[in-house]
Amino acid sequence: MAPALLLASCAAGAAYTLTPGPGFLALLGIGAAQGRRAGAGFILGHFAGDVLWSSLALLAIIGARAIGPLVFDLLGLVCGGYLAWLGARAVGARRRDPDAPVAKVRRPLLRGLAFGLTNPKGYPVAVATFTALLASHAADLDWQALPPLLAAACVGFLSGDCVLIAIAGAARVRRLYRRHELWIVRASGLLFLGFAAAAIMGAAPGLRRAMAAR
Repeated sequence: MAPALLLASCAAGAAYTLTPGPGFLALLGIGAAQGRRAGAGFILGHFAGDVLWSSLALLAIIGARAIGPLVFDLLGLVCGGYLAWLGARAVGARRRDPDAPVAKVRRPLLRGLAFGLTNPKGYPVAVATFTALLASHAADLDWQALPPLLAAACVGFLSGDCVLIAIAGAARVRRLYRRHELWIVRASGLLFLGFAAAAIMGAAPGLRRAMAAR
């Protein structure tokens, strides 16, 4: 297993965790209202969803690669388009109410578990993110690579979770985030646009060869 491939999977896991989204905002609110312990419980429960969606994403990516390079390249093109759409929406985001009340969560672990497993965006975002970062290593993607790739992704998830837990509950961090939320979301949109460009550029050569062969 090439170290660069494992590093790419780890980076995809960290990016999936750290990019602002519903789970990020929920953790921020729970941590601010109830402290780091509650935030850690939420993120621990959410980890189950991270593992589930990343497992399904890697199954889809490796399956597409096993079927044929054309299917994988088409997947990369579709995922690139999806990430570009998410990025464009984030870049064009408008300010939300910074004074919205935060509801107290009685069981953060169960809330995080339910939140992670039922997030409708979990699977498509995982597929898109992992496809974008693994596309340059497509030749090394096979079924034997699945366990180490998933393990590397989990390292990325846990690394991102540690960062999130460290900032959860810090009133200064929450105030800073609320004050600059719009620009943070827009910056994450630029990150998604970068991933989109990487996915499309990775798929383009194979698609050009397939079209030339016809």
